[in-house]
Amino acid sequence: MAELRTARRLDQPRSQARLRLNIDPDTFGRFTERVARFLGTGKYLFWQTLIVVIWITLNLAAVSLQWDPYPFILLNLAFSTQAAYAAPLILLAQNRQDDRDRVSLEEDRTRAAQTKADTEYLARELAALRLAIGEVATRDYLRSELDRLRDDLDVDSKQRKAKQS
Repeated sequence: MAELRTARRLDQPRSQARLRLNIDPDTFGRFTERVARFLGTGKYLFWQTLIVVIWITLNLAAVSLQWDPYPFILLNLAFSTQAAYAAPLILLAQNRQDDRDRVSLEEDRTRAAQTKADTEYLARELAALRLAIGEVATRDYLRSELDRLRDDLDVDSKQRKAKQS
């Protein structure tokens, strides 16, 4: 009796008895990328061409083995099925690549903004140092002043000697 009451409560959602297939989107995405990469290789084109040539040769030459009574309808169906699956898989792989590119572009923008901010900070610091150095006596300035003072002292000592003599 208690089981019936808890099973029929209206304030709780009912559990769905459907068969649920849980697929990890990243795992499926990686699979689609591998398939899309394989479909774009020369190896795939070689094997597909070899299979098609063998199919056509067997269907034309080996009359007793003609499994496709209407010329190449089954081959056309195989190509259509392949295209029906390949196109969405390639689009899925492209969408994942677009997502990765978008994240990478955002990281690049953030890094560029940080670099610009750092560069502007360093430029301000350099300008402040230049201003501070402009107010501080440099080595060359001190040498020139000492040389000028020595010359003035030499002139004064010569004048004193001249007055004393």
